Amino acid sequence: MTAYRRLLRTPEFTPLLLSSAAHTAAQTIAGLALGTLVHRATGSPLLSAVSMFGPSLAQVVGASVLLSGADRLPPRRALAGLSLAFAATTAVLAAPALPIAAVFVVVLAQGLVAALGGGVRWGLLNEITPKDGYLPARSVFNMMNGLLQITGYATGGVLVTVLSPHRVLLLAAVLHTTAALTARAGLTARAPRATGRPSAAATRRTNAVLWSSRPRRLLYLGLWLPNGLIVGCEALFVSYDPAGAGALFACAALGMLAGDLAVGRLLPPALRARLATPLLLLLAAPYAVFALRPPLPVAALAAAVASVGFGASLVQQERLMALTPPELAGHALGLHSAGMLTAQGVSAVLAGTAAQLTSPATAMTTMALASAAVTLTLARAGSPRAAALRRVRGEGDGVHQGGEAG
Repeated sequence: MTAYRRLLRTPEFTPLLLSSAAHTAAQTIAGLALGTLVHRATGSPLLSAVSMFGPSLAQVVGASVLLSGADRLPPRRALAGLSLAFAATTAVLAAPALPIAAVFVVVLAQGLVAALGGGVRWGLLNEITPKDGYLPARSVFNMMNGLLQITGYATGGVLVTVLSPHRVLLLAAVLHTTAALTARAGLTARAPRATGRPSAAATRRTNAVLWSSRPRRLLYLGLWLPNGLIVGCEALFVSYDPAGAGALFACAALGMLAGDLAVGRLLPPALRARLATPLLLLLAAPYAVFALRPPLPVAALAAAVASVGFGASLVQQERLMALTPPELAGHALGLHSAGMLTAQGVSAVLAGTAAQLTSPATAMTTMALASAAVTLTLARAGSPRAAALRRVRGEGDGVHQGGEAG
């Protein structure tokens, strides 16, 4: 635990952690409340899934237009401003008479600004931690997210029943405001990591630099696709068992917490580096049991075991930082976050559509099989044998491409 205690003594680490905690708690209870609200109003698995994970769909637009701001904006001001934007839009969602179409407009607007938020937050984390401290630091954040999701989904399920979805959304708006105040009061005024004005053109140029390296491309695809397809399974929890959705989400978060603890703290680096593919396969395999339409206890156990596999992202992010110039760290991590959330949003739509045509259980099984297939395909493409074959053919990997991009 020495490494974790050292992190807590790192200046700005604790305020950033607390601000992120308030943001995560707000998103957790707001997502469950909104999904319940839309499901009650429409009875549609597709619309309820999109209402919870729809903000992710707009991440691709944010990653294409706004992401250069991740390294070019003062991080304290950006984080506080983005949290206030979430507070305002969540308060709008709490309006009782808001039409369903307007709900989705607001949800997509949230996703647009969220793309920038991920880059700012993780870029600042990479900046304030020691060179070898990013992985344990991100592990702490992931474990905090897991704990908050466990308690948030469990508490949110009770609150939605006892109060109402609209009042729970107002509570989420208060939590977003708390995140803004914590960032403003606890973080220092830092200069941007990169020079130049944020712009869509600068965003596109830096995205092109990051995408030009084959190892980074494979890493990004591995961070986005297997993960996203499994979140598509999670997007159907409300449709699979409306009364037990909170328990399913909480158990999935518990498994994610266990995986992050194991990867970030318990496993030695030499072993950890080889576990990305096995963990991604674990992420998918337990969802095959949903083909049998299991009762809630079995379904919850499967979700918990599968979510241990989310620990693969820590291994992949550590590798991504090793392949990325420091001045592009925020943008690179923001691209990872935005792409991952976009994949999750697209997968939620695909899963919801499949569930609409078949059943939630069938759709979840299909998404899990697709995730496993993608993982195996990417592992084969990145294997030493594939790299040797490319060298024989004279194809470069572009590992050394990098530097400032506008």
